[in-house]
Amino acid sequence: MSGAGRDALHEHTLESEPVFEGALLKVWRDRVELPDGSRSVREYIRHPGAVVVVALEESGALVFERQFRYPLQRAFLELPAGKIDAGEDILACARRELREETGFAAAHWEYVGVMHPCIGYSDERIEVFFAHGLSQAARALDEGEFLEVLSLRVDEVEQAIRAGRITDAKTITAYYLALPRIQGCLQGR
Repeated sequence: MSGAGRDALHEHTLESEPVFEGALLKVWRDRVELPDGSRSVREYIRHPGAVVVVALEESGALVFERQFRYPLQRAFLELPAGKIDAGEDILACARRELREETGFAAAHWEYVGVMHPCIGYSDERIEVFFAHGLSQAARALDEGEFLEVLSLRVDEVEQAIRAGRITDAKTITAYYLALPRIQGCLQGR
């Protein structure tokens, strides 16, 4: 930081223009002034944000999903997650996504933290929650959403991460952020 709390690395926006507006993503191109006074262009994606839920079942397993991801043309093992709707409270979003995608509701919720998965080209943030005290609820997938729900024990999650069967950044980050809470619940049984 330099004088008056301004970050010496800050890039000042000179102009900002939308390049593409899709249903989910919006691409922007900004002209910026760099810290040394020179100018450059920054292109980035604006994203509404998302939540991810680390949900612990009574059995001690975690709720996972297997879902096809079109950009990489394959199915991935992931924790339940979804986009935050405009004006939606992040906890309300987490509750909604867990119920809609997995058919579970949770009695206990804890905010774990936030991650920024693509800082070089996106403003996306993913809010991380830990949920336990699960009960069955009505599942209601979004139109065009297809996924399988499965349970993985902690040792299976660790093994899948090490073996490269779980490579999704939000899943790995959320799992490790929530791991102390998972362990606390498992030890308290």
